[in-house]
Amino acid sequence: MKIKDITQYIESIAPPIYQESYDNAGLIVGNPNTECTGILLTLDSLEATIEEALEKNCNLIVAHHPIVFRGLKRLNGRNYVERIVIEAIKKDVAIYAAHTNLDNVQQGVNKKICDKLGILNPQILAPKKALLKKLYTFCPTDKVEELRAALFATGAGTIGEYDECSFNVEGTGTFRGNDSTNPYVGEKGKQHQEKETKLEIIFPIHLERKLISTLIKAHPYEEVAYDIVALENIHPRIGSGMVGELEKPMDEMDFLKHLKETMQTGCVRYTNLRNRPVQKIAVCGGAGSFLLRNAMAAKADVFVTADYKYHEFFDADGQIIIADIGHYESEQYTIELFKELLTEKFRNFATFSTQINTNPINYL
Repeated sequence: MKIKDITQYIESIAPPIYQESYDNAGLIVGNPNTECTGILLTLDSLEATIEEALEKNCNLIVAHHPIVFRGLKRLNGRNYVERIVIEAIKKDVAIYAAHTNLDNVQQGVNKKICDKLGILNPQILAPKKALLKKLYTFCPTDKVEELRAALFATGAGTIGEYDECSFNVEGTGTFRGNDSTNPYVGEKGKQHQEKETKLEIIFPIHLERKLISTLIKAHPYEEVAYDIVALENIHPRIGSGMVGELEKPMDEMDFLKHLKETMQTGCVRYTNLRNRPVQKIAVCGGAGSFLLRNAMAAKADVFVTADYKYHEFFDADGQIIIADIGHYESEQYTIELFKELLTEKFRNFATFSTQINTNPINYL
């Protein structure tokens, strides 16, 4: 198995196109065509992580946080980022990161937090716009069912909990091929009228290349007429944070204790209590203060996240409880998520979870 077999599988779940503009997810160090000897899963890539990978005979590190965020102009070991990249290259250890693309998908980091806390039916807190497109194409009516099935097989035609969604209108198409054509129906040099079906299918943007390739292969015509239109619709399964409900309301302090114990944090920083039971919970792994207004709009009782600054806590304004559990603590179960995803696909392949706590913050 090659490194690209593993990274391509991760990207089928968390396509890189869904990462934030500032991010640097993907294969950061290494050759995708290298045979993979084993995978080490971690939150952060450190020098100690590379040594651990070598001890476990792993030449691929799959991390949540990219070791390189900004462009490197030199590689002389002047800081920990450069040292880690140099060490990885010298020891032939590849480093791959799935970061905000894994945050932003339905079954990603925030869903894992919800599962740990017992939050039921979680939905994306801030769905993103302009991530959907629509394909229009025209096919002989007697072949449209076959074409439609091929397009559905790519993953197109899904709207929320429904799949195989399309719209079909029958009409008449006209065309005339020149002397160099070999028309599927009609004769070259003569105008032909054909009973056709106009087929409309919605799809997420990461499927575009696959969808067009399938369309060209499955369509009977030599020249395939199609249009692709960008949509402003929100994508309900892609976006930041999640929100859902506990099975039963809990006392505020009981929930905060449950949060501290479950997320194994040395400290929960929280705003004033509101003296009422809590049930609706919003979460965002990592730095999530930008989602506070969304959590309030969703009428969440508690917003669980990390990296809140002093003045930002005032923004709760008595309307919600902000619970800051720490960045590492909020994302630590991403390692477990990686493990579940990879062992489900590659059952007999050597996959290890790091034994190193990479949290740079200590609590007294």
